[in-house]
Amino acid sequence: MKWTERDIPEQKGRVAVVTGANTGLGFETARALAEHGATVLLAVRDVEKGRQAAARMSGDVTVQKLDLTSLESIRAAADDLHETHTGIDLLINNAGVMYPPKQTTRDGFELQFGINHLGHFAFTGLVLDLLLPVPGSRVVTVSSVAHRIRAAIHFDDLQSDRSYSRVAAYGQSKLANLMFTYELQRRLALHGTTSSVAAHPGLANTDLMRNSPAAMRVISPVIAPLMSQKPEMGALPTLRAATDPAVRGGQYYGPDGMGGYRGHPKVVESSPESYDRTVQQRLWTVSENLTGVKFPV
Repeated sequence: MKWTERDIPEQKGRVAVVTGANTGLGFETARALAEHGATVLLAVRDVEKGRQAAARMSGDVTVQKLDLTSLESIRAAADDLHETHTGIDLLINNAGVMYPPKQTTRDGFELQFGINHLGHFAFTGLVLDLLLPVPGSRVVTVSSVAHRIRAAIHFDDLQSDRSYSRVAAYGQSKLANLMFTYELQRRLALHGTTSSVAAHPGLANTDLMRNSPAAMRVISPVIAPLMSQKPEMGALPTLRAATDPAVRGGQYYGPDGMGGYRGHPKVVESSPESYDRTVQQRLWTVSENLTGVKFPV
Protein backbone atom coordinates (compact mmCIF):
# COMPACT_ATOMS: atom_id res chain seq x y z
CA MET A 1 0.00 0.00 0.00
CA LYS A 2 1.29 3.46 -0.92
CA TRP A 3 0.68 5.66 2.13
CA THR A 4 -0.44 9.18 1.17
CA GLU A 5 -1.75 12.29 2.86
CA ARG A 6 -5.26 10.89 2.46
CA ASP A 7 -4.32 8.17 4.96
CA ILE A 8 -3.80 10.64 7.82
CA PRO A 9 -6.40 9.83 10.48
CA GLU A 10 -8.68 12.53 11.88
CA GLN A 11 -6.57 14.78 14.16
CA LYS A 12 -9.32 16.83 15.78
CA GLY A 13 -8.58 17.41 19.46
CA ARG A 14 -4.84 16.84 19.05
CA VAL A 15 -2.20 19.51 19.61
CA ALA A 16 0.87 19.48 17.37
CA VAL A 17 4.03 21.58 17.67
CA VAL A 18 6.11 21.72 14.48
CA THR A 19 9.51 23.42 14.52
CA GLY A 20 10.67 25.24 11.40
CA ALA A 21 7.14 25.24 10.04
CA ASN A 22 7.13 28.43 7.97
CA THR A 23 8.73 26.89 4.85
CA GLY A 24 9.45 23.62 3.07
CA LEU A 25 8.87 20.32 4.80
CA GLY A 26 7.78 21.91 8.05
CA PHE A 27 5.15 23.99 6.29
CA GLU A 28 3.75 20.96 4.47
CA THR A 29 3.72 18.92 7.67
CA ALA A 30 1.91 21.62 9.63
CA ARG A 31 -0.53 22.31 6.78
CA ALA A 32 -1.55 18.67 6.49
CA LEU A 33 -2.01 18.24 10.24
CA ALA A 34 -4.14 21.39 10.42
CA GLU A 35 -6.25 20.31 7.46
CA HIS A 36 -6.97 17.06 9.28
CA GLY A 37 -8.20 18.88 12.38
CA ALA A 38 -5.17 19.29 14.64
CA THR A 39 -4.47 22.44 16.59
CA VAL A 40 -1.04 23.33 15.18
CA LEU A 41 1.64 25.60 16.61
CA LEU A 42 4.27 26.81 14.16
CA ALA A 43 7.42 27.04 16.29
CA VAL A 44 9.61 29.41 14.29
CA ARG A 45 12.46 31.89 14.67
CA ASP A 46 10.87 34.58 12.49
CA VAL A 47 7.41 35.25 13.89
CA GLU A 48 6.32 37.45 10.96
CA LYS A 49 7.21 34.74 8.44
CA GLY A 50 5.40 32.29 10.69
CA ARG A 51 2.27 34.44 10.57
CA GLN A 52 2.48 34.63 6.79
CA ALA A 53 2.75 30.83 6.67
CA ALA A 54 -0.18 30.41 9.06
CA ALA A 55 -2.30 32.65 6.82
CA ARG A 56 -1.77 30.19 3.98
CA MET A 57 -3.10 27.28 6.04
CA SER A 58 -6.63 26.34 6.94
CA GLY A 59 -7.67 25.27 10.41
CA ASP A 60 -6.50 26.15 13.91
CA VAL A 61 -2.94 27.43 13.42
CA THR A 62 -0.96 29.75 15.69
CA VAL A 63 2.65 30.90 15.87
CA GLN A 64 5.14 30.31 18.67
CA LYS A 65 8.48 32.13 18.79
CA LEU A 66 11.36 29.62 18.94
CA ASP A 67 14.97 30.38 18.07
CA LEU A 68 16.90 27.11 18.22
CA THR A 69 20.20 28.99 18.15
CA SER A 70 19.48 30.30 21.66
CA LEU A 71 18.95 28.26 24.83
CA GLU A 72 17.32 31.34 26.34
CA SER A 73 14.75 31.42 23.53
CA ILE A 74 14.20 27.66 23.81
CA ARG A 75 13.45 27.97 27.52
CA ALA A 76 11.14 30.93 26.89
CA ALA A 77 9.22 28.98 24.25
CA ALA A 78 8.86 26.02 26.60
CA ASP A 79 7.56 28.36 29.32
CA ASP A 80 5.02 29.79 26.85
CA LEU A 81 3.75 26.33 25.98
CA HIS A 82 3.34 25.45 29.65
CA GLU A 83 1.27 28.60 30.14
CA THR A 84 -1.01 27.99 27.16
CA HIS A 85 -1.38 24.18 26.98
CA THR A 86 -1.98 21.38 29.43
CA GLY A 87 -0.87 18.71 26.97
CA ILE A 88 0.81 18.14 23.63
CA ASP A 89 0.08 15.18 21.35
CA LEU A 90 2.77 15.68 18.73
CA LEU A 91 6.18 17.33 18.89
CA ILE A 92 7.78 17.36 15.45
CA ASN A 93 11.45 18.32 15.51
CA ASN A 94 11.72 19.42 11.90
CA ALA A 95 13.75 22.64 11.80
CA GLY A 96 17.27 22.43 10.47
CA VAL A 97 20.17 24.06 8.70
CA MET A 98 22.32 22.36 6.09
CA TYR A 99 25.87 23.05 4.86
CA PRO A 100 26.33 26.65 6.08
CA PRO A 101 29.76 28.29 6.31
CA LYS A 102 31.31 27.84 9.77
CA GLN A 103 29.12 29.64 12.28
CA THR A 104 28.12 29.24 15.91
CA THR A 105 24.88 29.60 17.83
CA ARG A 106 24.44 32.27 20.49
CA ASP A 107 25.66 29.73 23.02
CA GLY A 108 28.81 28.91 21.06
CA PHE A 109 27.76 25.61 19.49
CA GLU A 110 28.63 24.80 15.86
CA LEU A 111 25.52 25.91 14.00
CA GLN A 112 24.41 22.59 12.46
CA PHE A 113 25.03 20.53 15.60
CA GLY A 114 23.56 23.33 17.72
CA ILE A 115 20.30 23.75 15.81
CA ASN A 116 19.70 20.29 14.39
CA HIS A 117 20.58 18.32 17.52
CA LEU A 118 21.23 20.33 20.67
CA GLY A 119 18.40 22.82 20.12
CA HIS A 120 15.86 20.08 19.58
CA PHE A 121 17.30 18.01 22.42
CA ALA A 122 16.83 20.93 24.81
CA PHE A 123 13.37 21.86 23.55
CA THR A 124 12.15 18.26 23.76
CA GLY A 125 13.45 17.89 27.30
CA LEU A 126 11.76 21.09 28.43
CA VAL A 127 8.30 20.24 27.03
CA LEU A 128 8.31 16.47 27.41
CA ASP A 129 6.27 16.69 30.62
CA LEU A 130 3.42 18.05 28.45
CA LEU A 131 3.50 14.91 26.30
CA LEU A 132 3.97 12.21 28.95
CA PRO A 133 0.40 12.30 30.33
CA VAL A 134 -1.13 12.20 26.83
CA PRO A 135 -1.90 8.68 25.55
CA GLY A 136 -0.50 8.10 22.08
CA SER A 137 1.69 11.20 22.11
CA ARG A 138 4.79 11.17 19.92
CA VAL A 139 8.09 12.93 19.42
CA VAL A 140 9.08 12.79 15.75
CA THR A 141 12.61 13.89 14.88
CA VAL A 142 13.59 14.52 11.27
CA SER A 143 16.93 13.06 10.20
CA SER A 144 18.39 12.66 6.70
CA VAL A 145 20.02 10.20 4.32
CA ALA A 146 23.08 12.36 5.04
CA HIS A 147 23.43 10.62 8.42
CA ARG A 148 25.45 8.07 6.41
CA ILE A 149 27.74 10.60 4.71
CA ARG A 150 31.02 11.27 6.51
CA ALA A 151 29.03 10.92 9.71
CA ALA A 152 30.37 10.16 13.16
CA ILE A 153 29.96 11.67 16.62
CA HIS A 154 33.29 13.44 17.16
CA PHE A 155 33.36 13.67 20.93
CA ASP A 156 36.87 15.10 20.76
CA ASP A 157 35.67 17.97 18.51
CA LEU A 158 31.88 18.17 18.63
CA GLN A 159 31.85 21.87 17.75
CA SER A 160 34.31 21.53 14.84
CA ASP A 161 36.75 23.88 16.54
CA ARG A 162 39.85 22.17 15.17
CA SER A 163 38.58 21.65 11.65
CA TYR A 164 35.31 22.29 9.86
CA SER A 165 33.69 20.39 7.01
CA ARG A 166 30.14 21.51 6.35
CA VAL A 167 29.28 18.06 4.98
CA ALA A 168 30.78 16.16 7.93
CA ALA A 169 29.19 18.52 10.46
CA TYR A 170 25.77 18.08 8.87
CA GLY A 171 26.23 14.30 8.83
CA GLN A 172 27.14 14.36 12.52
CA SER A 173 24.04 16.38 13.38
CA LYS A 174 21.71 14.06 11.46
CA LEU A 175 23.33 10.97 13.01
CA ALA A 176 22.82 12.62 16.38
CA ASN A 177 19.10 13.05 15.56
CA LEU A 178 18.75 9.29 15.15
CA MET A 179 20.79 8.43 18.23
CA PHE A 180 18.64 10.84 20.24
CA THR A 181 15.47 9.21 18.85
CA TYR A 182 16.56 5.70 19.81
CA GLU A 183 17.84 6.58 23.28
CA LEU A 184 14.72 8.64 24.01
CA GLN A 185 12.52 5.72 23.00
CA ARG A 186 14.29 3.39 25.46
CA ARG A 187 13.64 5.89 28.23
CA LEU A 188 10.02 6.50 27.20
CA ALA A 189 9.23 2.78 26.97
CA LEU A 190 9.07 2.65 30.76
CA HIS A 191 6.20 5.17 30.79
CA GLY A 192 4.03 3.55 28.11
CA THR A 193 2.31 6.69 26.79
CA THR A 194 4.75 8.64 24.60
CA SER A 195 6.86 7.23 21.79
CA SER A 196 9.91 8.54 19.92
CA VAL A 197 10.08 8.05 16.15
CA ALA A 198 12.37 9.30 13.37
CA ALA A 199 11.78 10.16 9.73
CA HIS A 200 13.67 11.46 6.73
CA PRO A 201 12.32 13.14 3.59
CA GLY A 202 14.66 11.63 1.03
CA LEU A 203 15.86 14.29 -1.37
CA ALA A 204 13.23 17.01 -1.20
CA ASN A 205 13.30 20.11 -3.35
CA THR A 206 13.42 22.80 -0.65
CA ASP A 207 15.58 25.84 0.09
CA LEU A 208 17.58 23.79 2.61
CA MET A 209 20.11 23.20 -0.19
CA ARG A 210 20.92 26.89 -0.59
CA ASN A 211 24.25 26.54 1.27
CA SER A 212 25.39 23.43 -0.60
CA PRO A 213 28.96 23.31 -1.92
CA ALA A 214 29.36 25.02 -5.30
CA ALA A 215 29.78 21.77 -7.23
CA MET A 216 26.52 20.43 -5.82
CA ARG A 217 24.65 23.62 -6.73
CA VAL A 218 25.93 23.38 -10.29
CA ILE A 219 24.67 19.85 -10.87
CA SER A 220 21.51 20.23 -8.79
CA PRO A 221 19.34 21.60 -11.66
CA VAL A 222 20.27 18.50 -13.66
CA ILE A 223 19.82 15.79 -11.03
CA ALA A 224 17.01 17.36 -8.98
CA PRO A 225 14.21 16.49 -11.44
CA LEU A 226 15.47 12.90 -11.55
CA MET A 227 16.17 12.26 -7.86
CA SER A 228 14.25 14.78 -5.76
CA GLN A 229 10.59 15.14 -4.91
CA LYS A 230 8.24 17.96 -4.01
CA PRO A 231 8.07 19.13 -0.37
CA GLU A 232 4.58 17.68 0.07
CA MET A 233 5.98 14.22 -0.79
CA GLY A 234 9.05 14.79 1.35
CA ALA A 235 6.80 15.52 4.32
CA LEU A 236 4.97 12.19 4.08
CA PRO A 237 7.46 10.14 6.14
CA THR A 238 7.17 12.66 8.97
CA LEU A 239 3.39 12.68 8.71
CA ARG A 240 3.18 8.92 8.74
CA ALA A 241 5.56 8.71 11.72
CA ALA A 242 3.35 11.24 13.52
CA THR A 243 -0.12 9.88 12.73
CA ASP A 244 -0.21 6.26 11.53
CA PRO A 245 -1.73 4.13 14.33
CA ALA A 246 0.57 1.25 13.34
CA VAL A 247 3.76 3.21 14.10
CA ARG A 248 5.92 1.85 16.92
CA GLY A 249 8.45 3.73 19.00
CA GLY A 250 12.01 3.56 17.71
CA GLN A 251 10.99 3.16 14.06
CA TYR A 252 12.49 5.21 11.23
CA TYR A 253 10.40 6.22 8.21
CA GLY A 254 11.63 7.28 4.79
CA PRO A 255 10.75 7.08 1.07
CA ASP A 256 10.47 3.63 -0.47
CA GLY A 257 12.28 4.45 -3.75
CA MET A 258 15.80 3.47 -4.77
CA GLY A 259 18.37 4.94 -2.41
CA GLY A 260 15.62 6.35 -0.23
CA TYR A 261 15.61 9.58 -2.25
CA ARG A 262 11.96 9.66 -3.25
CA GLY A 263 8.75 7.70 -2.98
CA HIS A 264 6.08 6.89 -0.43
CA PRO A 265 6.91 6.40 3.26
CA LYS A 266 7.79 3.06 4.79
CA VAL A 267 9.87 1.76 7.71
CA VAL A 268 13.56 1.94 6.79
CA GLU A 269 16.87 1.07 8.44
CA SER A 270 19.41 3.63 9.54
CA SER A 271 23.18 3.13 9.48
CA PRO A 272 24.81 0.52 11.73
CA GLU A 273 26.57 3.34 13.61
CA SER A 274 23.25 4.88 14.60
CA TYR A 275 22.31 1.83 16.69
CA ASP A 276 25.44 1.95 18.90
CA ARG A 277 23.93 2.19 22.38
CA THR A 278 27.19 3.15 24.05
CA VAL A 279 27.58 6.17 21.77
CA GLN A 280 23.89 7.03 22.12
CA GLN A 281 24.14 7.13 25.89
CA ARG A 282 27.38 9.10 25.84
CA LEU A 283 25.87 11.61 23.41
CA TRP A 284 22.84 11.95 25.70
CA THR A 285 25.00 12.73 28.72
CA VAL A 286 27.12 15.22 26.77
CA SER A 287 23.98 16.88 25.40
CA GLU A 288 22.53 17.26 28.89
CA ASN A 289 25.76 18.83 30.09
CA LEU A 290 26.02 21.23 27.13
CA THR A 291 22.40 22.40 27.28
CA GLY A 292 21.79 22.15 31.01
CA VAL A 293 18.52 20.33 30.29
CA LYS A 294 17.63 17.18 32.22
CA PHE A 295 14.80 14.98 30.95
CA PRO A 296 11.97 13.73 33.18
CA VAL A 297 12.60 10.18 31.88
